[in-house]
Amino acid sequence: MTTATPQALTVPEVMAALKVSRFKVYDLIRSRALVSFTIGRSRRISVEALATYIRTRTEDED
Repeated sequence: MTTATPQALTVPEVMAALKVSRFKVYDLIRSRALVSFTIGRSRRISVEALATYIRTRTEDED
């Protein structure tokens, strides 16, 4: 059995990746800077959405 790389991250996983608070992750979601979706009552962020956010922020800083 192989372990697949997750394609959808939880809010705590995004918090750890960005080293920010839960409030900041939800603030990014509310402001639509970070695209997310729900499964039931759980919020998920795709790996691609996180990469896009990071790439956009990096480009803005240049």
